[in-house]
Amino acid sequence: MLTLARRMGLAEQAVRQPAADDRCAIIDIGSNSIRLVVYQGRTRMPATMFNEKVMAGLGRGLASNGRLSRGAMDLAVAGLRRFAALTRAMGIAQVRTVATAAVREASNGQAFIDRVERESGLSIEIIDGEAEARGAAFGLISGIPDADGVVGDLGGGSLELIRVQGGIMGNRISLPIGALRLDAVRKRDRRALGPFIAKALDQVGWADQGRGKPFYMVGGSWRALAQIHIWMSDHPLPIVHQYEMPPAAPATLFRSLTHMDAATLRAVPHLSTSRLPSLPGAAMLLAAVVKRLGSTSVIASGFGLREGLLYDDLAPEVRALDPLIEAARSEGTRQGRFAEHGDMLFEWMDPLFADESAPVRRLRLAACLLSDIAWRAHPDFRAERGVDVALHGNWVAVTAAERAALAAALHACFGGSMNAPIMATLMQLCPPPLLAQARVWGLALRLGQRLTGGTAEGLAVSRLERDGGDLCLRLGHAHADLAGDAVQRRLKLLGNALGLPARLVVI
Repeated sequence: MLTLARRMGLAEQAVRQPAADDRCAIIDIGSNSIRLVVYQGRTRMPATMFNEKVMAGLGRGLASNGRLSRGAMDLAVAGLRRFAALTRAMGIAQVRTVATAAVREASNGQAFIDRVERESGLSIEIIDGEAEARGAAFGLISGIPDADGVVGDLGGGSLELIRVQGGIMGNRISLPIGALRLDAVRKRDRRALGPFIAKALDQVGWADQGRGKPFYMVGGSWRALAQIHIWMSDHPLPIVHQYEMPPAAPATLFRSLTHMDAATLRAVPHLSTSRLPSLPGAAMLLAAVVKRLGSTSVIASGFGLREGLLYDDLAPEVRALDPLIEAARSEGTRQGRFAEHGDMLFEWMDPLFADESAPVRRLRLAACLLSDIAWRAHPDFRAERGVDVALHGNWVAVTAAERAALAAALHACFGGSMNAPIMATLMQLCPPPLLAQARVWGLALRLGQRLTGGTAEGLAVSRLERDGGDLCLRLGHAHADLAGDAVQRRLKLLGNALGLPARLVVI
């Protein structure tokens, strides 16, 4: 029954399920921020259990004297002591602490490492430029598996540029032009910032490989630029991961930031105010990179070094899994009534959608896996619950249009009306043909859930198909009692959406 689903990249449950003690944590000591993230397990799409950062600014002193400042080190050590205490309290046995450009390049970096180990018990692993580039590339591939272009990871101390295609890392380079260094140059002499950036980018001898392809931006400062662009353009879905901007947007952002005051920027939702000083330089650099590469668009990634380190440790068969499907299956299992029902619904309705492309079929499978997540909600708010999960869930490898399609499917599955106000938002995000198709999925799911009560038996003894010019639901005679009035009403609604007469056949 699950043959088609398995062909779409699914693996055995043993691959997906983390062991009870497989929780892990990564502490990332960057030039600007230090972050602790605790993950539920080493799976293709592990849930984030805890996430906290400290804006220590370790790299601020490097540009002037090549040393980590005493104040920044004190702040960093205090934060790391807290992170160590938190991981001990959570019982996390696997804690990996990595440091990048600031600690790597500072003349007193080893003294800082020794102090951290002495005061917190954490052992710091220095990541060189090559490993940092690899982590950024794998982080991007983890969250956007079909990425084909150039990844740029902007940290406080350095910029890594990496060519990615087909899940493989190609040419890469690490440049000493991080957000803090850009800010330092800009403060000394605004006119020097452009030549400083241009001189660094001249070292990218393979820049022509980015021409005509997207540029994928990684790093907190560049994600902040995406947040500002979402706010300025009044985009209806304020989610940064896979948010796409035109190639002219970075230059526009740079011009806007030179005229915006801090009070205006504080109105941007979820924008970290500690990053405000670095944003003009980050925008100027982004505009220069996009121009140098000849990029067609700019796509933000919520995944970076930390996710790349996790991905790099996975077995090849786990890496090959689809992160959207894995996350949807995990959420459906956690919130649904019957774990196998989503896959069975996908197979059951498959005869209606024989002409779908592979990307659309993948999206339908995700909708099926999520089709029972709202059963605990109040009946009057199940449709809203489905929309919220689809639109705002922590999904990756899915565009804004695809999120909207998932939302439309779950909205219909849980009885939402075409006239509901949320439909106007979904129409802004998703092309009408895909939105209409997704609503048909939702009506088929609604029929399947009513027919079976969420159990497997009703699907196993029935068949939903096109028969000539009709929509036909066939039931064995021994199970004819499943075909109640509510089932026949939902069958008719599905037929109307498909433009087909609907009939029930007992055989």
